[in-house]
Amino acid sequence: MNIEKFVIDQQENDEEYVFYLSGELDLSVAPQLHSALESIVNQVEKPLILNLKGLEYIDNTGIGIIISVLKIRDELNAPFTVREIPASIKRLIDLTSISEVS
Repeated sequence: MNIEKFVIDQQENDEEYVFYLSGELDLSVAPQLHSALESIVNQVEKPLILNLKGLEYIDNTGIGIIISVLKIRDELNAPFTVREIPASIKRLIDLTSISEVS
């Protein structure tokens, strides 16, 4: 298996903020994701979407960041969705409340 480095492709349009995540999301790159989400997570005028289609691996640190975003968006009553969860990490995602927002 050839796992690529972690990449965030952030896109915004008139209707939503979308973060396409690919590669490995683990402790070593968690600050990169946290930083990218920090400026958007409190903006409630558009839905926030994490697209995990290209994600090959996620550890508990990555899961923790997603759960934190979920909690913040829930408190703000702001839309948050996780889309296209790869089969290789779906079981881990299903063990959390994250799968309920996909």
